[in-house]
Amino acid sequence: MVSTYLSYLTITNNLGKTLSRTASQGSVATETAYYKENIGKVTSVDDFMSDYRLYSYAMKAYGLEDMTYAKAFMKKVLESDLSDSSSFANSLSDNRYTDFAAAFKFVGEDAAAQTSSQESTLLDNYQSSFDDETADITTETDYYDGAINNITSVDSLLGSSRLRNYVLNAFGLSTDYTSTSFLRNVLTSDVDDPDSFVNQLDDDVYLNLAKAFNFNTDGSVSDPLQTDDQKAYVESAYTISQSTFASSQVEDAYSAYFSATIGNITTVDQLMADDKLVAYIRSAYGLSDSEPDNYISASLKSSTLATAIGYGDLHDAFNFESDGTLADGVSAQTSDQTTATTEAFSTNYSSASVDTWIEDSVANYKTRLADVTSIDDFLKSNADDDDDSNDDDAELWQMALRSFGIGSDEVTKSEFRKILESDPDDPDSYVNKLNDSRFTSLRAAFSFDADGNTTVPLQAMSQSVVDDFVADYKENKIRYLTGTEKTDASSAADTEMTYFNTQMGTISSVSELLADDRLVNLMLEAKGIDPDDVTSSELKKMFESDPDDPDSYVNQQSDTRFASIVASFNFDTDGNLSADPVGTVQQRGDVIDTVNNYVRQTLESNEGDSNTGVRLALYFERMAPTISSAYDILGDSALFEFFTTTFNLSSYVSNMDVDKQAEMVTNFIDLEDLGDPDKVENLIQRFTAMYDVANGTTDSSALSILSGSTSISADTLLAVAQLKSG
Repeated sequence: MVSTYLSYLTITNNLGKTLSRTASQGSVATETAYYKENIGKVTSVDDFMSDYRLYSYAMKAYGLEDMTYAKAFMKKVLESDLSDSSSFANSLSDNRYTDFAAAFKFVGEDAAAQTSSQESTLLDNYQSSFDDETADITTETDYYDGAINNITSVDSLLGSSRLRNYVLNAFGLSTDYTSTSFLRNVLTSDVDDPDSFVNQLDDDVYLNLAKAFNFNTDGSVSDPLQTDDQKAYVESAYTISQSTFASSQVEDAYSAYFSATIGNITTVDQLMADDKLVAYIRSAYGLSDSEPDNYISASLKSSTLATAIGYGDLHDAFNFESDGTLADGVSAQTSDQTTATTEAFSTNYSSASVDTWIEDSVANYKTRLADVTSIDDFLKSNADDDDDSNDDDAELWQMALRSFGIGSDEVTKSEFRKILESDPDDPDSYVNKLNDSRFTSLRAAFSFDADGNTTVPLQAMSQSVVDDFVADYKENKIRYLTGTEKTDASSAADTEMTYFNTQMGTISSVSELLADDRLVNLMLEAKGIDPDDVTSSELKKMFESDPDDPDSYVNQQSDTRFASIVASFNFDTDGNLSADPVGTVQQRGDVIDTVNNYVRQTLESNEGDSNTGVRLALYFERMAPTISSAYDILGDSALFEFFTTTFNLSSYVSNMDVDKQAEMVTNFIDLEDLGDPDKVENLIQRFTAMYDVANGTTDSSALSILSGSTSISADTLLAVAQLKSG
């Protein structure tokens, strides 16, 4: 009679082929094909449990075949929230139930406008955009300040796109539609000739542009091209036009611009046509943007009206007549009036509070985003909200635009909605037809469906799968440890888990994943694989293969855990993030694990029909790496039988106090040895020898072993000899 150990070796010496043969057996192959084809159609626990073939397949896969009848009980298991330590599945001492619940996602994943990573990235970009804006303005102004001195003709100025755009932006002119020939005509006009090109335009913007330079009518330069005052005027105008928030830089620019410009103003209409001067006056005299411009212009002309509407200080700061002109020899402001206005502006300008405003806006964003369930919620203004947010905080949608470098005047609310409702994977969708990476990046930062409602965010790894990986990683890291060693290992694991969780929200391709050793190490160690046992090039080839194709590279590996890892990510075979691999109630990786578990359970069951000892040996070999304590053995009848048989213990030990039993287990087995395949093999050799002796599987008996009878089979003698040497 063949010994238990030899039968075990026959199976495990080439376990991959043995499992493949089992998987190809008629009924196994048929049920597996059915499971793979139909599990993706399931949308609820009731759907799942009403399909007996699916339900019973999964129950067998997770070693719960004998509980298939208990549907009400198992429904509570499947509906358990595993993140809640008090949930039904977590209250059960048998880990098979939590493993079963973790393999399915009937609780569902949370829909959200953004992942925590997306939110953090957006807000980081938003906050840094203010410093970036200031730095960009300084960089361009420094360049202009130096390079303009080298300009020797109008053509050399217009030939430099960087200088030309600087000037156009300073005067609020389009850099895309203002033609070079038109600019040349403006800049070479004689501003003192009423019939010149620029004066015929009858536009103060172009007249001021021409006055800012000293080009001759032939395009040559009368030294200097710009006086210090002219240069300061252009540079301050640029700073103001490019700034979107209050800052000391803008405050200085406004004051410089006002001082340089006000002396040239001769009518109220001329003043009101300059939006920079109007903005300056509003700040200096505490006038809000909601106050109509005609209130300002009327107050500048009429003392009576100004007093009546509370603008008396504004009227007294200027010297305009009732018709909006200036009397002969009178300037718009005296030097004292200009000084008073400048001081008022400095007092009222809000640059000092901008940091607080940004912080408040960020806090408001976080608070309100938590309640966003639709694009309508996201577009709702602060004033429309019922919470305690400050109406002066930045609007959520405008913050989103700014974080991606999009001006709030570039997109309306309606257009913003269409962007977020677009399908990012459809080349003909609204957002993709804009052909602007800023808008596609904006769309990718949110999770809204075509109806404008929040949906489950698409990540490199679905959040529920992330949770499974990090939980397994930590369990593997602290297994067998106690005391300070365990505390330190737990803390180190928490750090890596947090990193993994955060980064999964930022990874968009396989290349990004594999370039990060910390992510790779965690994903491998979570599955019990030593990162040193696999190369980067091998991993790359695995991720390039299709885990659904039985002939692909990853499925040709003897270790099925690699296929499970690859399938756990939402990448296509080109290595890009894709929604296609995302499952419904089961992710691809969990489907593969379920199928592998089913085949392994079938193999063990089949072998058990011939020899229960082989089944117990195979079961122990599979479970050993997951055993964390003596109680894992005591709580599993199969493992307990393996233990008592291995050490020839009476079954009556189960009547002992459970803590005494646990102490006995640790006296016989160093639990850390269960993480060493060689030492696990030694235990299996001992078990099979003792099993054969106890069950008469061979022609030996306890007495014949002790007496040295030669009737013992050769492989049993080998096992006993190895026991002694081990």
